[in-house]
Amino acid sequence: MMRSDEIKKGNERIPHRALLKACGLSDADISRPLIAVANSWNEIVPGHVHLRELAEKVKAGIRSAGATPIEFNTIAICDGIAMYTSGMNYSLPSRDIIANSIESMLEAHRFDAVVGIASCDKIVPGFLMGMARVDIPSIMVTGGPMLEGKLAQKKLDVISCFEAVGELEAGKISAEQAKAIEDNACPGAGSCAGMFTANTMGCLTETLGLSLKYCGTSLALTEEKKNLAFESGKKIVELLQKDLRPSKILTRKAFENSIIVDNAIGGSTNTTLHIPAIAKEVGINIKLELFDECSRKTPHLINIRPGGPYFMSDFHSAGGIPAVLSRLKDSLNMECICIDGPLSDRLGPVRDGEVIRPVERPYHKEGGIAILFGSLAPDGSVVKQTAVSGKMLVHKGPARVFEDEKSAVEAILNRKINAGDIMVIRNVGLSIGMPEMLAPTSVLCGVGLSDSVALITDGRFSGGTRGPCIGHVSPEAKKGGPIGKIKEGDRILIDIPGRRIELL
Repeated sequence: MMRSDEIKKGNERIPHRALLKACGLSDADISRPLIAVANSWNEIVPGHVHLRELAEKVKAGIRSAGATPIEFNTIAICDGIAMYTSGMNYSLPSRDIIANSIESMLEAHRFDAVVGIASCDKIVPGFLMGMARVDIPSIMVTGGPMLEGKLAQKKLDVISCFEAVGELEAGKISAEQAKAIEDNACPGAGSCAGMFTANTMGCLTETLGLSLKYCGTSLALTEEKKNLAFESGKKIVELLQKDLRPSKILTRKAFENSIIVDNAIGGSTNTTLHIPAIAKEVGINIKLELFDECSRKTPHLINIRPGGPYFMSDFHSAGGIPAVLSRLKDSLNMECICIDGPLSDRLGPVRDGEVIRPVERPYHKEGGIAILFGSLAPDGSVVKQTAVSGKMLVHKGPARVFEDEKSAVEAILNRKINAGDIMVIRNVGLSIGMPEMLAPTSVLCGVGLSDSVALITDGRFSGGTRGPCIGHVSPEAKKGGPIGKIKEGDRILIDIPGRRIELL
Protein backbone atom coordinates (compact mmCIF):
# COMPACT_ATOMS: atom_id res chain seq x y z
CA MET A 1 0.00 0.00 0.00
CA MET A 2 1.22 3.49 -0.92
CA ARG A 3 0.96 6.36 1.56
CA SER A 4 -0.97 8.30 -1.06
CA ASP A 5 -3.68 5.60 -1.04
CA GLU A 6 -4.85 7.28 2.16
CA ILE A 7 -6.09 10.23 0.09
CA LYS A 8 -7.18 8.51 -3.12
CA LYS A 9 -8.50 4.96 -2.55
CA GLY A 10 -12.09 4.00 -1.72
CA ASN A 11 -15.53 5.59 -1.84
CA GLU A 12 -14.80 7.75 1.20
CA ARG A 13 -12.05 9.49 -0.84
CA ILE A 14 -14.40 10.88 -3.48
CA PRO A 15 -13.90 14.44 -2.10
CA HIS A 16 -10.13 14.01 -2.03
CA ARG A 17 -10.00 12.84 -5.64
CA ALA A 18 -12.25 15.70 -6.67
CA LEU A 19 -9.83 18.19 -5.16
CA LEU A 20 -6.87 16.52 -6.87
CA LYS A 21 -8.75 16.75 -10.16
CA ALA A 22 -9.28 20.45 -9.51
CA CYS A 23 -5.48 20.72 -9.63
CA GLY A 24 -5.46 19.18 -13.10
CA LEU A 25 -4.78 15.54 -12.26
CA SER A 26 -6.53 12.81 -14.24
CA ASP A 27 -7.73 9.45 -12.98
CA ALA A 28 -4.55 7.94 -14.47
CA ASP A 29 -2.37 10.51 -12.69
CA ILE A 30 -4.06 9.81 -9.38
CA SER A 31 -3.68 6.05 -9.76
CA ARG A 32 0.12 6.31 -9.92
CA PRO A 33 2.52 6.99 -7.00
CA LEU A 34 2.43 10.67 -6.02
CA ILE A 35 5.96 12.09 -5.86
CA ALA A 36 6.53 15.48 -4.24
CA VAL A 37 8.90 17.86 -5.98
CA ALA A 38 9.90 20.27 -3.20
CA ASN A 39 11.46 23.37 -4.72
CA SER A 40 12.98 26.49 -3.15
CA TRP A 41 12.90 28.48 -6.41
CA ASN A 42 12.56 32.25 -6.08
CA GLU A 43 13.74 35.42 -7.82
CA ILE A 44 15.92 36.91 -5.04
CA VAL A 45 18.55 34.19 -4.40
CA PRO A 46 21.17 33.62 -7.16
CA GLY A 47 21.47 29.96 -6.20
CA HIS A 48 17.74 29.50 -6.78
CA VAL A 49 16.73 31.55 -9.82
CA HIS A 50 17.36 28.59 -12.14
CA LEU A 51 15.66 25.90 -10.07
CA ARG A 52 12.31 26.11 -11.87
CA GLU A 53 13.97 24.72 -15.00
CA LEU A 54 15.59 21.92 -12.98
CA ALA A 55 12.19 21.10 -11.50
CA GLU A 56 10.78 20.55 -15.00
CA LYS A 57 13.59 18.08 -15.68
CA VAL A 58 12.93 16.27 -12.40
CA LYS A 59 9.21 16.03 -13.18
CA ALA A 60 9.94 14.70 -16.68
CA GLY A 61 12.13 12.00 -15.12
CA ILE A 62 9.39 11.04 -12.66
CA ARG A 63 6.79 10.78 -15.42
CA SER A 64 9.11 8.68 -17.58
CA ALA A 65 9.40 6.18 -14.70
CA GLY A 66 5.63 5.87 -14.33
CA ALA A 67 4.79 8.13 -11.39
CA THR A 68 3.04 11.49 -10.95
CA PRO A 69 5.09 14.53 -9.88
CA ILE A 70 3.45 17.30 -7.85
CA GLU A 71 5.51 20.42 -7.10
CA PHE A 72 5.38 22.74 -4.10
CA ASN A 73 7.70 25.49 -2.85
CA THR A 74 9.38 26.63 0.33
CA ILE A 75 11.38 29.71 1.31
CA ALA A 76 15.05 30.52 0.81
CA ILE A 77 17.20 33.35 2.18
CA CYS A 78 20.34 34.65 0.48
CA ASP A 79 22.93 35.16 3.19
CA GLY A 80 24.98 37.42 0.92
CA ILE A 81 22.08 39.83 0.48
CA ALA A 82 21.04 39.65 4.14
CA MET A 83 24.65 40.09 5.31
CA TYR A 84 25.48 43.12 7.46
CA THR A 85 21.79 43.89 8.10
CA SER A 86 19.32 42.84 10.78
CA GLY A 87 17.99 40.42 8.15
CA MET A 88 20.93 38.15 8.89
CA ASN A 89 19.28 37.27 12.20
CA TYR A 90 16.67 35.34 10.19
CA SER A 91 19.08 33.18 8.21
CA LEU A 92 19.85 30.33 10.59
CA PRO A 93 16.30 30.17 12.01
CA SER A 94 15.03 29.83 8.43
CA ARG A 95 16.63 26.38 8.29
CA ASP A 96 14.11 25.07 10.80
CA ILE A 97 11.21 26.85 9.08
CA ILE A 98 12.20 25.04 5.87
CA ALA A 99 12.45 21.69 7.64
CA ASN A 100 9.03 22.25 9.21
CA SER A 101 7.48 23.26 5.89
CA ILE A 102 8.88 20.16 4.13
CA GLU A 103 7.55 17.95 6.93
CA SER A 104 4.16 19.67 6.90
CA MET A 105 3.63 19.36 3.14
CA LEU A 106 4.83 15.76 2.91
CA GLU A 107 2.80 14.56 5.87
CA ALA A 108 -0.39 16.54 5.23
CA HIS A 109 -0.70 15.38 1.63
CA ARG A 110 0.57 11.81 2.17
CA PHE A 111 3.17 11.90 -0.58
CA ASP A 112 4.86 8.59 -1.38
CA ALA A 113 8.34 10.02 -1.99
CA VAL A 114 10.09 13.36 -2.51
CA VAL A 115 12.74 14.98 -4.68
CA GLY A 116 14.13 18.14 -3.08
CA ILE A 117 15.57 20.90 -5.29
CA ALA A 118 17.55 23.54 -3.41
CA SER A 119 20.81 25.43 -3.10
CA CYS A 120 22.55 27.67 -0.60
CA ASP A 121 23.48 27.83 3.00
CA LYS A 122 20.55 26.94 5.27
CA ILE A 123 18.19 25.66 2.62
CA VAL A 124 19.86 22.34 1.78
CA PRO A 125 20.29 21.45 5.49
CA GLY A 126 16.64 22.36 6.08
CA PHE A 127 15.56 20.05 3.25
CA LEU A 128 17.68 17.20 4.58
CA MET A 129 16.28 17.67 8.09
CA GLY A 130 12.70 17.60 6.80
CA MET A 131 13.34 14.55 4.62
CA ALA A 132 15.00 12.67 7.47
CA ARG A 133 12.14 13.54 9.81
CA VAL A 134 9.40 12.24 7.49
CA ASP A 135 11.53 9.30 6.30
CA ILE A 136 9.97 8.50 2.94
CA PRO A 137 12.17 7.74 -0.12
CA SER A 138 14.04 10.98 -0.81
CA ILE A 139 16.58 12.46 -3.21
CA MET A 140 18.22 15.90 -3.22
CA VAL A 141 19.09 17.78 -6.39
CA THR A 142 21.44 20.55 -5.29
CA GLY A 143 21.36 23.49 -7.66
CA GLY A 144 25.09 23.66 -8.30
CA PRO A 145 27.88 26.24 -8.11
CA MET A 146 27.97 29.54 -9.94
CA LEU A 147 30.72 30.01 -12.50
CA GLU A 148 33.39 32.37 -11.20
CA GLY A 149 33.54 35.90 -12.56
CA LYS A 150 36.41 37.35 -14.54
CA LEU A 151 37.90 40.82 -14.79
CA ALA A 152 40.86 41.09 -17.13
CA GLN A 153 43.05 38.16 -16.03
CA LYS A 154 41.67 37.96 -12.51
CA LYS A 155 39.00 35.50 -11.35
CA LEU A 156 36.35 36.80 -8.94
CA ASP A 157 33.54 35.71 -6.66
CA VAL A 158 31.21 37.40 -4.20
CA ILE A 159 33.97 37.49 -1.56
CA SER A 160 35.93 39.71 -3.96
CA CYS A 161 33.11 42.22 -3.60
CA PHE A 162 33.06 42.11 0.19
CA GLU A 163 36.83 42.58 0.27
CA ALA A 164 36.56 45.40 -2.26
CA VAL A 165 34.76 47.45 0.41
CA GLY A 166 37.91 47.49 2.54
CA GLU A 167 40.20 47.92 -0.47
CA LEU A 168 38.23 50.96 -1.60
CA GLU A 169 38.29 52.56 1.86
CA ALA A 170 42.02 51.86 2.14
CA GLY A 171 42.70 53.53 -1.20
CA LYS A 172 43.96 50.29 -2.76
CA ILE A 173 41.43 50.46 -5.59
CA SER A 174 39.45 53.25 -7.21
CA ALA A 175 35.68 53.62 -7.25
CA GLU A 176 35.76 52.62 -10.92
CA GLN A 177 37.69 49.46 -10.12
CA ALA A 178 35.26 48.61 -7.31
CA LYS A 179 32.33 49.06 -9.72
CA ALA A 180 34.02 46.74 -12.23
CA ILE A 181 34.41 44.08 -9.53
CA GLU A 182 30.74 44.51 -8.59
CA ASP A 183 29.64 44.15 -12.21
CA ASN A 184 31.74 41.07 -12.99
CA ALA A 185 32.03 38.98 -9.79
CA CYS A 186 28.76 37.03 -10.08
CA PRO A 187 28.09 36.23 -13.75
CA GLY A 188 24.91 34.16 -13.35
CA ALA A 189 22.85 31.67 -11.41
CA GLY A 190 24.30 29.26 -8.90
CA SER A 191 25.74 29.05 -5.40
CA CYS A 192 28.68 31.43 -4.89
CA ALA A 193 31.72 30.03 -6.65
CA GLY A 194 33.97 28.96 -3.75
CA MET A 195 33.88 26.31 -1.03
CA PHE A 196 31.49 28.36 1.04
CA THR A 197 28.60 26.87 3.04
CA ALA A 198 26.28 26.33 0.07
CA ASN A 199 28.74 24.30 -1.98
CA THR A 200 30.08 22.56 1.11
CA MET A 201 26.59 21.25 1.84
CA GLY A 202 26.13 20.24 -1.79
CA CYS A 203 29.32 18.21 -1.58
CA LEU A 204 28.34 16.65 1.75
CA THR A 205 24.86 15.77 0.50
CA GLU A 206 26.55 13.79 -2.26
CA THR A 207 28.92 12.21 0.26
CA LEU A 208 26.03 11.23 2.53
CA GLY A 209 24.50 9.45 -0.45
CA LEU A 210 21.29 11.48 -0.86
CA SER A 211 22.15 13.00 -4.24
CA LEU A 212 23.55 11.45 -7.40
CA LYS A 213 27.24 11.16 -8.23
CA TYR A 214 28.78 14.53 -9.28
CA CYS A 215 25.64 16.43 -8.25
CA GLY A 216 27.47 18.43 -5.56
CA THR A 217 29.96 20.09 -7.92
CA SER A 218 28.28 20.14 -11.34
CA LEU A 219 27.76 23.78 -12.28
CA ALA A 220 24.31 25.33 -12.12
CA LEU A 221 23.84 26.36 -15.74
CA THR A 222 25.00 23.23 -17.54
CA GLU A 223 23.40 20.39 -19.43
CA GLU A 224 25.10 18.04 -16.96
CA LYS A 225 23.05 19.53 -14.12
CA LYS A 226 19.83 19.22 -16.14
CA ASN A 227 20.63 15.58 -16.90
CA LEU A 228 21.27 14.90 -13.22
CA ALA A 229 17.89 16.43 -12.43
CA PHE A 230 16.15 14.17 -14.97
CA GLU A 231 17.97 11.07 -13.70
CA SER A 232 17.08 12.00 -10.11
CA GLY A 233 13.41 12.03 -11.13
CA LYS A 234 13.75 8.55 -12.56
CA LYS A 235 15.74 7.30 -9.57
CA ILE A 236 13.17 8.36 -6.97
CA VAL A 237 10.62 5.92 -8.45
CA GLU A 238 13.18 3.14 -8.12
CA LEU A 239 13.82 4.12 -4.48
CA LEU A 240 10.09 3.99 -3.84
CA GLN A 241 9.90 0.48 -5.28
CA LYS A 242 12.81 -0.58 -3.04
CA ASP A 243 11.48 1.39 -0.04
CA LEU A 244 14.95 2.90 0.42
CA ARG A 245 14.50 5.70 2.96
CA PRO A 246 16.80 8.32 4.50
CA SER A 247 16.96 6.36 7.77
CA LYS A 248 18.74 3.55 5.90
CA ILE A 249 21.23 5.97 4.33
CA LEU A 250 21.87 8.46 7.14
CA THR A 251 23.83 6.23 9.50
CA ARG A 252 26.52 7.24 11.97
CA LYS A 253 29.18 5.93 9.58
CA ALA A 254 27.73 8.05 6.78
CA PHE A 255 27.92 11.16 8.95
CA GLU A 256 31.50 10.33 9.92
CA ASN A 257 32.32 9.97 6.22
CA SER A 258 30.82 13.38 5.55
CA ILE A 259 32.86 15.02 8.32
CA ILE A 260 36.06 13.46 6.98
CA VAL A 261 35.29 14.73 3.47
CA ASP A 262 34.33 18.12 4.93
CA ASN A 263 37.78 18.41 6.46
CA ALA A 264 39.53 17.20 3.30
CA ILE A 265 37.83 19.80 1.11
CA GLY A 266 38.24 22.68 3.59
CA GLY A 267 34.49 23.09 4.01
CA SER A 268 32.57 25.75 5.87
CA THR A 269 32.54 25.91 9.67
CA ASN A 270 28.74 26.03 9.46
CA THR A 271 28.77 22.27 8.98
CA THR A 272 29.35 22.03 12.73
CA LEU A 273 25.78 23.31 13.05
CA HIS A 274 24.14 21.51 10.13
CA ILE A 275 25.54 17.97 10.33
CA PRO A 276 24.53 17.48 13.99
CA ALA A 277 21.08 18.94 13.26
CA ILE A 278 20.49 16.54 10.35
CA ALA A 279 21.81 13.60 12.39
CA LYS A 280 19.51 14.45 15.28
CA GLU A 281 16.51 13.89 12.99
CA VAL A 282 17.47 10.21 12.70
CA GLY A 283 18.35 9.83 16.38
CA ILE A 284 22.12 10.17 16.07
CA ASN A 285 24.10 12.45 18.40
CA ILE A 286 27.09 14.09 16.68
CA LYS A 287 29.32 15.92 19.14
CA LEU A 288 31.49 18.91 18.27
CA GLU A 289 34.61 16.99 19.24
CA LEU A 290 34.09 14.57 16.35
CA PHE A 291 34.89 17.32 13.85
CA ASP A 292 38.24 17.88 15.54
CA GLU A 293 39.01 14.16 15.77
CA CYS A 294 38.39 13.81 12.05
CA SER A 295 40.39 16.94 11.28
CA ARG A 296 43.48 15.68 13.08
CA LYS A 297 43.57 12.49 10.97
CA THR A 298 42.39 13.94 7.64
CA PRO A 299 44.73 15.80 5.27
CA HIS A 300 43.48 18.93 3.51
CA LEU A 301 43.53 17.99 -0.17
CA ILE A 302 41.74 20.83 -1.98
CA ASN A 303 42.59 24.52 -1.61
CA ILE A 304 39.51 26.27 -2.96
CA ARG A 305 38.36 29.80 -2.23
CA PRO A 306 38.28 31.36 0.32
CA GLY A 307 41.52 29.75 1.51
CA GLY A 308 43.12 28.98 -1.84
CA PRO A 309 43.25 30.04 -5.49
CA TYR A 310 40.84 27.52 -7.01
CA PHE A 311 37.09 27.72 -7.64
CA MET A 312 34.30 25.13 -7.71
CA SER A 313 34.58 24.87 -11.50
CA ASP A 314 38.21 23.78 -11.03
CA PHE A 315 37.17 21.21 -8.42
CA HIS A 316 34.50 19.73 -10.67
CA SER A 317 36.86 19.56 -13.65
CA ALA A 318 39.43 17.83 -11.44
CA GLY A 319 37.00 15.05 -10.53
CA GLY A 320 34.67 16.40 -7.84
CA ILE A 321 33.58 14.38 -4.83
CA PRO A 322 34.13 10.97 -6.55
CA ALA A 323 37.83 11.86 -6.95
CA VAL A 324 38.03 12.91 -3.27
CA LEU A 325 36.46 9.60 -2.26
CA SER A 326 39.13 7.81 -4.29
CA ARG A 327 41.84 9.72 -2.44
CA LEU A 328 40.28 8.98 0.96
CA LYS A 329 38.96 5.44 0.40
CA ASP A 330 41.23 3.95 3.07
CA SER A 331 39.79 6.37 5.67
CA LEU A 332 36.10 6.02 4.79
CA ASN A 333 33.45 3.39 5.38
CA MET A 334 32.88 2.40 1.76
CA GLU A 335 29.95 0.08 2.55
CA CYS A 336 27.63 2.94 3.44
CA ILE A 337 24.47 2.83 1.35
CA CYS A 338 23.69 5.63 -1.12
CA ILE A 339 20.62 6.15 -3.29
CA ASP A 340 22.41 4.31 -6.12
CA GLY A 341 24.37 1.62 -4.27
CA PRO A 342 27.31 1.45 -1.85
CA LEU A 343 29.71 4.37 -1.49
CA SER A 344 32.41 2.16 -3.03
CA ASP A 345 30.56 2.47 -6.36
CA ARG A 346 31.03 6.24 -6.28
CA LEU A 347 34.80 6.35 -6.66
CA GLY A 348 35.95 8.40 -9.63
CA PRO A 349 39.17 9.43 -11.40
CA VAL A 350 41.37 12.31 -10.30
CA ARG A 351 41.78 14.46 -13.41
CA ASP A 352 44.04 17.11 -11.86
CA GLY A 353 46.46 16.06 -9.13
CA GLU A 354 47.26 19.64 -8.16
CA VAL A 355 43.68 20.70 -7.54
CA ILE A 356 42.93 17.44 -5.69
CA ARG A 357 46.23 16.44 -4.15
CA PRO A 358 47.17 12.93 -2.98
CA VAL A 359 47.11 12.23 0.75
CA GLU A 360 50.92 12.00 0.71
CA ARG A 361 51.21 15.60 -0.54
CA PRO A 362 48.34 17.58 0.99
CA TYR A 363 47.98 21.33 1.23
CA HIS A 364 47.85 20.92 5.00
CA LYS A 365 48.47 17.85 7.14
CA GLU A 366 45.24 18.43 9.05
CA GLY A 367 41.72 19.08 7.84
CA GLY A 368 39.88 22.35 7.52
CA ILE A 369 38.07 22.58 10.87
CA ALA A 370 39.62 22.98 14.32
CA ILE A 371 37.68 23.03 17.58
CA LEU A 372 39.18 25.21 20.32
CA PHE A 373 38.40 24.99 24.03
CA GLY A 374 39.66 27.03 26.97
CA SER A 375 38.71 29.63 29.56
CA LEU A 376 37.17 31.83 26.85
CA ALA A 377 35.16 28.97 25.30
CA PRO A 378 34.50 26.25 27.89
CA ASP A 379 31.95 24.60 25.58
CA GLY A 380 34.01 25.06 22.42
CA SER A 381 34.57 27.33 19.44
CA VAL A 382 35.20 26.76 15.74
CA VAL A 383 37.75 27.99 13.19
CA LYS A 384 38.55 27.13 9.58
CA GLN A 385 42.25 26.59 10.22
CA THR A 386 43.22 25.98 6.59
CA ALA A 387 42.20 29.56 5.77
CA VAL A 388 44.50 31.04 8.44
CA SER A 389 47.97 32.41 7.72
CA GLY A 390 50.71 30.31 9.28
CA LYS A 391 51.98 33.26 11.30
CA MET A 392 48.57 33.70 12.95
CA LEU A 393 48.01 30.11 14.05
CA VAL A 394 49.30 31.15 17.47
CA HIS A 395 48.54 34.72 18.46
CA LYS A 396 48.37 36.74 21.67
CA GLY A 397 46.95 40.23 21.77
CA PRO A 398 44.68 42.82 23.38
CA ALA A 399 40.91 42.56 23.11
CA ARG A 400 38.97 45.21 21.18
CA VAL A 401 35.39 44.72 22.28
CA PHE A 402 32.26 45.40 20.19
CA GLU A 403 28.62 44.67 20.95
CA ASP A 404 27.55 44.44 17.32
CA GLU A 405 28.90 43.89 13.82
CA LYS A 406 28.29 47.42 12.55
CA SER A 407 30.45 49.13 15.17
CA ALA A 408 33.22 46.64 14.50
CA VAL A 409 33.22 47.38 10.76
CA GLU A 410 33.18 51.13 11.43
CA ALA A 411 36.22 50.75 13.70
CA ILE A 412 38.12 48.93 10.94
CA LEU A 413 37.22 51.49 8.28
CA ASN A 414 38.08 54.40 10.61
CA ARG A 415 41.57 52.94 11.22
CA LYS A 416 40.92 52.23 14.89
CA ILE A 417 42.08 48.61 14.68
CA ASN A 418 45.82 47.95 14.81
CA ALA A 419 48.01 45.00 13.88
CA GLY A 420 48.06 42.52 16.77
CA ASP A 421 44.57 43.34 18.04
CA ILE A 422 41.96 40.67 18.71
CA MET A 423 38.50 41.94 17.84
CA VAL A 424 35.63 40.55 19.93
CA ILE A 425 32.07 40.79 18.61
CA ARG A 426 29.63 39.47 21.18
CA ASN A 427 25.91 39.27 21.97
CA VAL A 428 25.34 37.90 18.48
CA GLY A 429 24.83 34.23 19.38
CA LEU A 430 21.88 31.87 18.98
CA SER A 431 19.71 34.09 21.19
CA ILE A 432 19.35 36.58 18.33
CA GLY A 433 19.71 34.14 15.41
CA MET A 434 23.51 33.75 15.30
CA PRO A 435 24.23 35.97 12.26
CA GLU A 436 27.31 35.48 10.11
CA MET A 437 30.18 37.95 10.35
CA LEU A 438 31.41 38.10 6.75
CA ALA A 439 31.49 41.91 6.55
CA PRO A 440 34.14 42.55 9.26
CA THR A 441 36.29 39.61 8.19
CA SER A 442 36.23 40.72 4.55
CA VAL A 443 36.90 44.34 5.39
CA LEU A 444 39.89 43.24 7.50
CA CYS A 445 41.20 41.45 4.40
CA GLY A 446 40.51 44.45 2.22
CA VAL A 447 42.46 46.87 4.41
CA GLY A 448 45.35 44.42 4.75
CA LEU A 449 44.89 43.26 8.35
CA SER A 450 43.82 39.64 7.84
CA ASP A 451 47.34 38.39 8.63
CA SER A 452 47.75 40.46 11.80
CA VAL A 453 44.32 40.86 13.43
CA ALA A 454 42.14 38.07 14.84
CA LEU A 455 38.37 38.09 15.34
CA ILE A 456 36.37 36.20 17.97
CA THR A 457 32.58 36.03 18.18
CA ASP A 458 29.70 34.12 19.73
CA GLY A 459 28.09 34.47 16.31
CA ARG A 460 29.33 32.56 13.31
CA PHE A 461 31.20 33.12 10.08
CA SER A 462 30.36 32.74 6.43
CA GLY A 463 31.92 29.84 4.59
CA GLY A 464 33.65 32.60 2.64
CA THR A 465 35.56 33.87 5.68
CA ARG A 466 39.34 33.62 5.74
CA GLY A 467 41.83 34.62 8.40
CA PRO A 468 42.12 33.90 12.15
CA CYS A 469 38.38 34.13 12.83
CA ILE A 470 37.01 32.03 15.69
CA GLY A 471 33.24 31.70 15.90
CA HIS A 472 30.56 29.75 17.78
CA VAL A 473 32.24 30.77 21.08
CA SER A 474 30.20 28.94 23.70
CA PRO A 475 28.51 29.69 26.01
CA GLU A 476 27.45 32.88 24.26
CA ALA A 477 27.48 36.22 26.07
CA LYS A 478 23.70 36.30 26.58
CA LYS A 479 23.92 32.93 28.34
CA GLY A 480 26.60 34.17 30.74
CA GLY A 481 29.61 32.93 28.80
CA PRO A 482 33.11 34.29 29.52
CA ILE A 483 33.06 36.21 26.22
CA GLY A 484 30.58 38.54 27.91
CA LYS A 485 33.11 39.35 30.68
CA ILE A 486 35.93 40.54 28.40
CA LYS A 487 37.02 44.17 28.87
CA GLU A 488 38.79 46.39 26.39
CA GLY A 489 42.52 45.63 26.48
CA ASP A 490 42.26 42.22 28.19
CA ARG A 491 44.86 39.82 26.83
CA ILE A 492 43.69 36.80 24.82
CA LEU A 493 45.63 33.78 23.60
CA ILE A 494 44.67 31.91 20.43
CA ASP A 495 46.55 28.65 19.88
CA ILE A 496 45.01 26.78 16.96
CA PRO A 497 47.54 23.89 16.83
CA GLY A 498 47.09 23.47 20.58
CA ARG A 499 43.29 23.83 20.24
CA ARG A 500 43.22 26.50 22.95
CA ILE A 501 41.51 29.87 23.32
CA GLU A 502 42.22 31.55 26.65
CA LEU A 503 41.23 34.79 28.36
CA LEU A 504 44.50 35.64 30.07
